[in-house]
Amino acid sequence: MKLTINGKTKEYPEQLTMQQLLKQLNLSSERVVVELNHNILTPDMHNDTTLKSEDTIELVQFVGGG
Repeated sequence: MKLTINGKTKEYPEQLTMQQLLKQLNLSSERVVVELNHNILTPDMHNDTTLKSEDTIELVQFVGGG
């Protein structure tokens, strides 16, 4: 399965949910905004959203600071 994440294309051997992808990328659902094919996903949608080959994903991570 081919996914484009933040402009970079990567192959994944099996179908994933958004939550599984975030876990593989070491990202927390609570600290990242996910855009899938130009649609924002809320954190409660991550487990139920199955990714398909050729999906385009943009991930924006929140970073704390002072």
